[in-house]
Amino acid sequence: MSRKDNIPLPDSLICDFAGGAVRHRFRFGGGREQSLPRAVGMKGGKSPDVVDATAGLGGDAFLLASLGARVVMIERSAHMHSLLQEGLERARQAGGGVADVINRMTLLYGDAKDLLPDLSPDVVLVDPMHPPRGKSALVKKEMRLIRQIVGDDEDRVELMQSALATANNRVVLKWPRLAAPIKSIVSPSHQIMGKTTRYDVYMI
Repeated sequence: MSRKDNIPLPDSLICDFAGGAVRHRFRFGGGREQSLPRAVGMKGGKSPDVVDATAGLGGDAFLLASLGARVVMIERSAHMHSLLQEGLERARQAGGGVADVINRMTLLYGDAKDLLPDLSPDVVLVDPMHPPRGKSALVKKEMRLIRQIVGDDEDRVELMQSALATANNRVVLKWPRLAAPIKSIVSPSHQIMGKTTRYDVYMI
């Protein structure tokens, strides 16, 4: 396991569901026509139960919950889990529509490989730490800070295998658009391509 919970928590990294980019996406996003909702199967009025196996700062989970899905977030980094807890509480206190979304989100602490067998979700979303980009590519400061905390998720193959063994409907892998497939994993059923990200969908 490569999570680095013994390092200091960067002060500039926060989980903010009530403002910033997450709030903007909530208010002005493209609804269920966005790539991620399409990938998890939110069409025809369907709102599947989703487990976000690598919660991070919770942005994807919040998007899906804002569209009606119930989302269980799993985070194994104590630092990231603490940030998520604080962000969820601030959003609840903010009230209104954001608080309604938060009520469809549940946060668990632990390793998804251990927790998934007991959850039996419709959909598992896996967004492991992506391969480092080339030196010429700009990487957002937020992502650099997250990598400092969680490491490189070197057990991504085992995580995907666990997700494929436990999901009832599909597994969705969020991965860089041009990155090579993860080795030792079966080919996806189909892909949904974004500008910089692709979603590899594995139908069960």
